[in-house]
Amino acid sequence: MPYYEFECKSCGKLTEALVKMGTEEVSCPQCGRESKKIMSRCTFSLKGGGWYADGYGSSKASTPKK
Repeated sequence: MPYYEFECKSCGKLTEALVKMGTEEVSCPQCGRESKKIMSRCTFSLKGGGWYADGYGSSKASTPKK
């Protein structure tokens, strides 16, 4: 089960919850009213040398090995 972020319609509290994939709303832990699932900001970024410096980003054609 994945973590999703929910925002309360009434008090605006943001909550993370481990729920089933089809869940669209949960109850707010602060006020008890419904919280809707929201789109979370992505925190993934490529920094440093990493995969690109290792040759995975190379555009040159590879020669077949014999």
